[in-house]
Formats: sequence, structure tokens, C-alpha cells
Amino acid sequence: MSHFQLFPERASTVAGHVDTLFAFLTGVSLFFTLLIFGLIIFFAVKYRRRAPGEVGTPTSSVALETAWTVIPFGIMLVMFVWGASLYFTLYRVPADALEIQVVGKQWMWKFQHMGGQREINELHVPTGRAVKLVMASQDVIHSFYVPAFRVKADVVPGSYRTIWFEATRPGTYHLFCAEYCGLQHSGMIGHVIVMEPAQYQAWLSGGGAAGGAETSPVAAGHKLFLDLGCHTCHHLNRQGIGPMLTGLFGSRVQLQNGQTVVADDDYVRESIVDPLAKIAAGFQPLMPSFQGRVDEEQLMDLITYIKSLGTQQTQAVTVLPPQGAPGTATLSEAWQGAAAAVPAPPQRTETQP
Repeated sequence: MSHFQLFPERASTVAGHVDTLFAFLTGVSLFFTLLIFGLIIFFAVKYRRRAPGEVGTPTSSVALETAWTVIPFGIMLVMFVWGASLYFTLYRVPADALEIQVVGKQWMWKFQHMGGQREINELHVPTGRAVKLVMASQDVIHSFYVPAFRVKADVVPGSYRTIWFEATRPGTYHLFCAEYCGLQHSGMIGHVIVMEPAQYQAWLSGGGAAGGAETSPVAAGHKLFLDLGCHTCHHLNRQGIGPMLTGLFGSRVQLQNGQTVVADDDYVRESIVDPLAKIAAGFQPLMPSFQGRVDEEQLMDLITYIKSLGTQQTQAVTVLPPQGAPGTATLSEAWQGAAAAVPAPPQRTETQP
């Protein structure tokens, strides 16, 4: 019994706040449950029918009806404001957060640090530093759950999910997939290893889990950008057949249908795997789909490379067609030639340890 815990240990900056709100919600629910059932039993006994012909006298109380309307409403408002405040805290990522890429697949968690270190079912992080996880799924819905940090988020195929946490205590903490994802769902577990900052830096310097130097996501994305022939149509300093990518990320892009979208992770990903979904104004719908030619990790590398080309968080960018662009047939041939000339990059294969 000495090892029995009602709640998981607290090891993040938000764990205590989540527990406090949960305790408040549980306490209010228990209080009103006991109060209502107690009153039901009390009234059933006190005002029971004592004779076959006895009929109760109707009664009403404006004060009582007002009280049982206003008081629960006020309590609900407290819950709403408190919960909304905590929600915003949980989903507003600090600007200086340490970014790590996460890919869930049957049946493992794969992590990549910005220095290129890769891990499977283990994640090393430092204490006292906000950690931002950019997560994607390779196949089905997974759910990233670290009880000690009180963070949990579904990872849905075809989109990115971002969460963050700041660990406060060194140690090893359980990592689960909390969404049934197939026959070996129960085996999709791992650990988050929290280290002191100096130890974490030493771990990074040693190459992390790989035990040596790794290619950073930016470098891997740049290589993939060239291998796929993207540079033949997307130039860095001028408009080509496709939009210029320098400063694209974070900008507002006008589409052919008149709508305006923000060039975030999801938009860039969709533009790679389904380029006809949102066509930039002034450009022809000629880009081929790379669905199946790149996996989620490679998509993340490409997006990280595009991010490295600069961001425009507040400027509105109007994407213009290239000057003197050739006709549609020539453009189409250029797109198709660039895609067909380059073989699909090799897919990474990992064996779960």
C-alpha cells in the first residue's frame, strides 16, 4: 500500500493546476449528488402520504427557485472560466519552446530533435525548459499521453497536433497511446526521460539515442527538396512556375477562389500531398501530388526546411505568377517532367526495440 497513489505523480508545471481543477469538479459533483439524494430521501419520508385520501397543498417560493437557479449558474461560470484559462495555458506554446517532432505509427512513437537525434519509444527532455511537440500520425489515430505531465492529445492522420509541457523533476515517466490503434495497441508504450539541463546537453552532444551525429531536419528537408526536384519550380529568391518559398511560412496566401489562408504546417503539408486542394492565386493547378512518395517524417523535414527560409507572421503576401510564364501545356510538362525524373526517396524502416 505504500506504493499506491490515487493520482500519478506531478512532474510538470501544469500538473498541479490540472489536479486542482479536477478536484474542484469532483468535489462539486459529489456535494450536489449527496445533497440531491439526501433531499429526495428526506422529502420522501417527511412528506409521505399518511392517509389514503390525503392530498398535498401546492406551494412555491420565489426565493428558493431563484437560489437553485442562480447558485448552480454561478458555479458553472466558475468552472467555465477556470477551465478556459487552463485550456489556453495548455495550448499556448511559449515562443522559446524546444521543438521536437513526433510521429506515431503502429505501434511505436518516433521522435526527432532539431539537432537530428532520433529516438523510438524514448524521449529525452531537460527540466526547466518548455518542450513543444509537433505530432503527426503515419497510419491511424493515436493519442499521446504522459500522465505525470497531465498532457494528452489525439494524433490524427492528415494533420498536425501541437502540445507543450515543461518538466519540473528529473526521472523516467510513462508514455502511452491512449487511443485503440490496432492489435498491438497495448504495446505502444514508452518513456519520457527528464534530465538536468547539463546532462541533457551532454546527451545531445553524444548524438543522443543514435550514439553519433545525425542529419538535422533542416538539412534532411533541404536534401529531399533537391532530390524531389522541387527547386526546379519553387525558387528561393524569385517567382518560378510555383510560388516562391522564402518568407512563405506564417504569411497569408490568397487562393484562386478568393479565400485567404495562413501558410502554417497543415497548409504546407496539404500543398505537398494534395496540391489541388488550395491553389494559390495566379498559378495553374499543375503540381503533381507527392502522396505516397514521402512519409510523415519526410513531410516534417520538408516543412522544417521551408520554415528555415524565413517567416512572415504579420505580413499579407499576394503570390504573383512569374513574369513571362509559358503556356499551360509547357508548365504541365515541366511539372510532370520534374516529378517523373526523380525516383521516390527511400522510405525509412525502423524496428521497434
